[in-house]
Amino acid sequence: MTWLTWRQHRAEMYALGLLVAAIGAFLFVVGLQMHSLFPGGAGQCTGVDLTEACSTAIRRLNDEHGYASKMLNLFSLVPFLIGAFFGAPLVARELEAGTWQFAWTQSVPRMRWLAVKLGALGLATAVLAGVFSAVITWYRQPMDVLDGRFGADAFDLEGLAPAGYALFAFAAATAAGAVLRRSLPALAVALGAFLAVRVLVAGWLRPNYQDTQRLVELVGADDPADVSPRMSTGNRLDWTIASGYTDSAGRPLSLYDSATMYTAAEKEGVKFSEYLHARGVQQWVDFQPAERFWTFQLIEAAIFAGLAAALLALVVWRFRRRVF
Repeated sequence: MTWLTWRQHRAEMYALGLLVAAIGAFLFVVGLQMHSLFPGGAGQCTGVDLTEACSTAIRRLNDEHGYASKMLNLFSLVPFLIGAFFGAPLVARELEAGTWQFAWTQSVPRMRWLAVKLGALGLATAVLAGVFSAVITWYRQPMDVLDGRFGADAFDLEGLAPAGYALFAFAAATAAGAVLRRSLPALAVALGAFLAVRVLVAGWLRPNYQDTQRLVELVGADDPADVSPRMSTGNRLDWTIASGYTDSAGRPLSLYDSATMYTAAEKEGVKFSEYLHARGVQQWVDFQPAERFWTFQLIEAAIFAGLAAALLALVVWRFRRRVF
């Protein structure tokens, strides 16, 4: 069965292996240029008082590698490609070609056939996604040190999450193929499910994996202030979730309230920060500390691995209950 699995799916393995290798080679070339900007490591350029060499390196990083975030966002579909191109034809191709009548009636029982296929291709999915994640992590290392790892172009592509995404895509495509009996429609359904779940998790669940921490302080008379507060936690690696103002009694101020006070400050001819300070207005920020990165990675990977397990259990149940 292992040899048969290789023979049937070697085209996908070659294609996906070449895809990951091509991405790795490209990122290695451009990554060497980025890493060379920080001979002593980007960690030496994280303080408040930067040396001239650090200032120059950071400026060149922004100027010469400012495209990195947009480029990496395009790579966010790579875990889907890895998983779905293994999963979609796993069952659907046998049903499309009618070869299931031969493959599942020979000396190898169909449940063993399914177990070997799911195990081998699931492992290949996780390994390729892991290699892809490792390459991205190495490439982004200077940016991670300077800007943190909670941005979408970092969190979604580094650590354990890509393997979870790929396994979920693999399971979704396999389940869709078993139900729809066609590979291309299964790919389309899996893509829709992948995007929907990713958006839901990133936008709604991820910020709440753990309770946010809050910093509150009185607006200083000389602080930079605007209608929408931009209070910082003091650590650029933290993930800012929300920020705002409260009055002296702790009542949250809406954007309309802030705009009204801004207009009043202009009429009085005083700085907005002085106006807020005189009225005891406080600013607050809710955030997730940078050190929670790996905890969040474990949680997100577990969510997608759990969804993948549920979908594959559905496939197994369908195989047990139905003769195709």
